[in-house]
Amino acid sequence: MQKSHRFNSDWLQPMVLLAPAGIWLLLLLVLPTLIIFQLSLVPNIRPGDIVNPSGLQNYLRIIDPVYVEVIKRSLILAGHTTIICLIMSFPVAYWIAQIAPQKWRNLLLLGFVLPLWTSSLLRSYAWITILRPTGLLNSLLTTLKLPTVELLNQTPAVFIGMSYSLLPYMILILYASLEKLDKRLLEAAADLGASPLQAFWKVTVPQILPGITAGSMLVFITGLGDFANPELLGGASSMTAARLVYNQFLGATQNWGFGSALSMTLILVISIAIALLIKFGEGTPKQ
Repeated sequence: MQKSHRFNSDWLQPMVLLAPAGIWLLLLLVLPTLIIFQLSLVPNIRPGDIVNPSGLQNYLRIIDPVYVEVIKRSLILAGHTTIICLIMSFPVAYWIAQIAPQKWRNLLLLGFVLPLWTSSLLRSYAWITILRPTGLLNSLLTTLKLPTVELLNQTPAVFIGMSYSLLPYMILILYASLEKLDKRLLEAAADLGASPLQAFWKVTVPQILPGITAGSMLVFITGLGDFANPELLGGASSMTAARLVYNQFLGATQNWGFGSALSMTLILVISIAIALLIKFGEGTPKQ
């Protein structure tokens, strides 16, 4: 009898602890996703229409070359932004984790986190002020008697804005991995005659590969759903999947069914990315 009571107690306690988070996820994640999926099965539905699922027409419409190109552009923007953030953040994270004095590390990390305390919308408008034809950048180039550049409403401006917004996330994740770097393995590699480049690829990278994977996936997923930077910095020529979804719900098109199908497609892509992160982002690769 005591054993049965013990079993019920062991089963009930985790359920009670998980109940608040479970209810929160059910109400704000699972149910909205199911509603979006239901709407995605209704062609040409608009506000006030009766929801009457009737097929996969909205999903078949996505394979239209126009929309395929938009999704492809979104993936390219997110992928290139991930590469840019990785290349730019690795030296910074390595310097903070391994070279900078211990007493300054938290302050340096705080300096990179501070921009995240500002609205992403305000940061995008700040880049407009810098990149516009009469902005700070061209004024500086004119002062130095150098040719001016046209970046605003171009793809490079989107890369700049997205990379600036997502760089702190990559730095923080890489720092967490590099801080745990086992220097004894690097010393052993040097004793065995490995060059610094060989030690980097064969010792450093395998140790921090989970951090690289986690940071890259986080930046890629966030970049794929970025709306503000492509909208404000890219202009009409930088249509992305997030902007296309916005147009279907709040723009002139007002096609909630197709917008929901696009949303479900993005959710699927992001779910695959998260699954890859869970599979390859945990633990250190075995040597």
